[in-house]
Amino acid sequence: MRPALEVADIFRRHGDAFRAAQGDRLTGVQKRVMAAIEACRTAALGGHVEQCDRCREIRVAYNSCRNRHCPKCQGLARLQWLADRRAELLPVPYFHVVFTVPAPVAAIALQNKAVVYDILFKAAAETIRTIGADPKHLGAETGMIAILHTWGQTLTHHPHVHCIVPGGGIGPDGRFITCRPGFFLPVRVLSRLYRRLFLERLQAAFEAGDLTFCGDLARLREPSAFGAHIQPLRSVEWVVYAKRPFGGPRQVLDYLGRYTHRVALANSRLLACENGRVRFRWTDHRARHKGKAMTLDAGEFIRRFLLHVLPHGFRRIRHSGFLANACRTAKLAQIRTALEALEPPSPAKPRDYRERYALLTGHRIDRCPRCGGCMVDLGLPLPRHRPALQPAPRCDSS
Repeated sequence: MRPALEVADIFRRHGDAFRAAQGDRLTGVQKRVMAAIEACRTAALGGHVEQCDRCREIRVAYNSCRNRHCPKCQGLARLQWLADRRAELLPVPYFHVVFTVPAPVAAIALQNKAVVYDILFKAAAETIRTIGADPKHLGAETGMIAILHTWGQTLTHHPHVHCIVPGGGIGPDGRFITCRPGFFLPVRVLSRLYRRLFLERLQAAFEAGDLTFCGDLARLREPSAFGAHIQPLRSVEWVVYAKRPFGGPRQVLDYLGRYTHRVALANSRLLACENGRVRFRWTDHRARHKGKAMTLDAGEFIRRFLLHVLPHGFRRIRHSGFLANACRTAKLAQIRTALEALEPPSPAKPRDYRERYALLTGHRIDRCPRCGGCMVDLGLPLPRHRPALQPAPRCDSS
């Protein structure tokens, strides 16, 4: 059922005024994301006509934009990704480690998303790999799934990486070495190595001319100013924290289901859009996770939402170590042999997108809402339709 209010509704009501106010400050990717969300599941993207084979009920189904920033288009992708990960779970404890960056680094990241977010991923992965390989700690090759989030509860810019890590790794002799119960790797050691690795990569990016600065950060173009900006960060503690280990594979998947394929704000959190202001729910984790409501001007709401649009083609979910794409299948088989664990059953292969939807969600979209009959595609595609004098929305489906 459609929510009473969607991000798309806010964009349609206030998007033109926002675009006019922002002018050249909006990037091409941000403009395309706005256009895609506005057009999603409307006549602008076309569709097809279905008819019930029993009661002859007619239904028009409009196409989705499939943009990864659209709140309506991530559900099926998330379920498919989870189904693929379910087949890769191991009978070992799993841990959740979060890597964050200080505010001065987050400010640089906002103007250099692709470069700094990539550094965040690589520094986190190298930290887990290095400490895990140290015989003083685990002495094994680790694996990791890393998921980038760039937002806080109130849509402010807060880049951090959530890492799901199996509790052990492949030892030099091929055996699987399990970590101590309830403990993966020492957080303080992780934090200090991560800080060093991150700042080394950030300095290298600056020296290579890969960073750009404008506005309040324009002064950082000078090497002396950049050095003075990051020097204090070498001595402060960077926040790396490990949550309690998951209770089992089902808890791992439940967690991943909440964190993968998310956008900055789900439609379900929206409360109202009235008199040019948007009201939405948020959770104040500093006040014992108390639920609260925040109201922003529509323009400010859209600005904050667009802060979290990723560069075109940027991968926000990455696998490393023995879970890396290039070696995952072989190394998981090796680990299961070492653990004497059974291979998971192969997932069923659906015939078409309707059966795929039913397998992943447990619901059928080919059932007539009136009589329960089967909705049949009449083979009558609806062409894209848009009002005159408006440019066609360009939908980035990356």
